[in-house]
Amino acid sequence: MRGHMKLGIKQLTAGYINGQFSPKAVTEQALKDAKNLKTLNAFACLAPEQALQQAEDSTERYAQQKPIGGLDGITIAIKDNFCTSNLPTTCASRMLKDFVPPYDATVADRLRAAGAILLGKTNMDQFAMGAGTVDSIYGPTKNIWSEDLSQDNWRIAGGSSGGSASAVAAGLCYAAIGSDTGGSTRNPASYCGVIGLKPTYGLCSRHGLIPLVNSMDVPGIVTRSISDSVEILNAVAGPDHLDSTTIQKSFKRLQLPEVDQIDLRSLRIGIPKEYHCEGLTAEVLETWTKVADLLECAGAHVQQVSLPNTASSIFVYSILNQCEVASNMARYDGIEYGHRSEDERSTEQLYAQSRAEGFNQVVKTRILTGNFLLLRKNYEHYFEKALRVRRLIADDFAKVFKPSATEHKVDILLTPTTLSDAPLYKDFASLSNRDQCAVQDFCTQPANMAGIPAVSLPVRLSKAGLPLSLQLMSNHLNEQLLLTVARWIEAQVEFDCLESLEKHVARD
Repeated sequence: MRGHMKLGIKQLTAGYINGQFSPKAVTEQALKDAKNLKTLNAFACLAPEQALQQAEDSTERYAQQKPIGGLDGITIAIKDNFCTSNLPTTCASRMLKDFVPPYDATVADRLRAAGAILLGKTNMDQFAMGAGTVDSIYGPTKNIWSEDLSQDNWRIAGGSSGGSASAVAAGLCYAAIGSDTGGSTRNPASYCGVIGLKPTYGLCSRHGLIPLVNSMDVPGIVTRSISDSVEILNAVAGPDHLDSTTIQKSFKRLQLPEVDQIDLRSLRIGIPKEYHCEGLTAEVLETWTKVADLLECAGAHVQQVSLPNTASSIFVYSILNQCEVASNMARYDGIEYGHRSEDERSTEQLYAQSRAEGFNQVVKTRILTGNFLLLRKNYEHYFEKALRVRRLIADDFAKVFKPSATEHKVDILLTPTTLSDAPLYKDFASLSNRDQCAVQDFCTQPANMAGIPAVSLPVRLSKAGLPLSLQLMSNHLNEQLLLTVARWIEAQVEFDCLESLEKHVARD
């Protein structure tokens, strides 16, 4: 690995200021590394010309001692479902394979404004409908931690933001943007041994994010450290008049304390008993227990809590997901939006054939199922009932975070992120998309139901030499405390993605 890649964002920009590094050299190396590791299939497309021009501009600003922000000269990647001007945005689907947006998503625009250098767009499951990044017109994304990238025993990177997590884990960029609807940032971050942050719903603008489930979609952040996640969040969060769902209250930049100044003695940690579920491996359970013990030894009060509607969450998510998918996908008709078939015998035939050619089987299945659930005879029994249960799930979180007359509140929930380390592709692919998501999203999607912030961070390696991660969740807009506690855990476990990866590669 290149020496500069082991630095954090603040350390690299300090190196730019003192002349130790230059944005141009760092960007040139990043593009070279991305090509050398093409077998990962982390990128849907690279943008070398744009990136090098941005790097030259950044280098000139540093030469004049006029950097424009804390991310000036930092290499990033953006998931292929965020609009980027003059760069394809395809959602990894034939339906949008020729779409080049005329504008930037707000997240992309704010990163550019802060001086970040966009290397390219990362691979994903088609329209973000998956948990492995295996359903893409560009082919599957591989996990850099795999025992063998060239044979059948490679590991999935997770999904649907697998390209973003794979790129960061391999040291191809300092940070990447993903989307998180049911865990699509935290799941791949867990499998790839990096940080995956899902902010509070509405904290970051969805403008320019091609929707999957409007009521749950959140821009996610993938980095190699909590501090770097804070740097990215500070750049992209805040109100946006182009997105009515953003929180209108102004965003106060986060500033994490030094690790030795973090006092956990007044902290209450909740361990939800429902997350000790079927399929949880012994290694993940052991990791969960060890970190809970670490927190308790540091003075935090650790207690078991109950989120009784968690068991229903995956079913509710499946119904709501498919209903909103059916609605959102209706716009791709071959006339106004998306791929257009050559069969123009009639408007109806054009519409049907365009969608048949443009969507893969996973997307078609969700559309058909969603439309079935929204039929008048089914609407109340499925969709409305799912909305009522979603409210119960959100209330579960509200109850554990707010004190009552008989119980103390908890500040943070500690859970697994995924039930195991990264599965082999051949094992993962043996399940249907629906079954894959039911297993992979079990621990992550309840946070999307409630709209609360959550972060996944790697803790240690499994016996197979693969990352094992845990998830922290907190109340709405409590990112400051959430990331402070995550930073403390990070310092205790001392998991360094690139260092651990080098040892993994050397061992093999």
